[in-house]
Amino acid sequence: MPKFYTATGDDGYTGLLKEGRVPKFDPILEAVGALDEANAALGLARSVCVGDQSGEILLAVQRDLYHLMSEVSASPDHASRFYHIDSDRVAWLEAIIDKLNTQVKIPGEFIVPGDSNSGAVLDLARTIIRRAERRLVLLAHQHIVENRELLRYLNRLSSLCFVLELYENQSNGNPTPTLASGS
Repeated sequence: MPKFYTATGDDGYTGLLKEGRVPKFDPILEAVGALDEANAALGLARSVCVGDQSGEILLAVQRDLYHLMSEVSASPDHASRFYHIDSDRVAWLEAIIDKLNTQVKIPGEFIVPGDSNSGAVLDLARTIIRRAERRLVLLAHQHIVENRELLRYLNRLSSLCFVLELYENQSNGNPTPTLASGS
């Protein structure tokens, strides 16, 4: 029976899709870890979403995030082998956001998460995606990650989560979000 552990990381180092090992606090691992958390949060959202479009959209995004993590984990010499996120994937997200935007009312102020279980989970996913984006921006500014489409993708993905939150609230019978102003 195969083991579910290797014990190779017990020394505080791990491998990436490149030669050698890095400490587990390496900025690349911070970015990949935040992306992994985002993927898990999107999986949780997918498991509780009720809107007829949500599950398919989220599964496609989760698969994109695996490609994104591979590219970030690869050495700069080999990252292009893992390119999947490009301007077409960003355009795909934008098209979904635009379509959903016609189905929900975007409030003119901040909303308080929690109008539905699925909407709240999507808002949590949105915040984790924002953290992943900040970690990736650091890598881009340090010229560790060259593909700027990754940044655009994550920026749009957080917008998608917001629109999906409104869509899910509406699908759960809550068409008017709770506003932060109390109005």
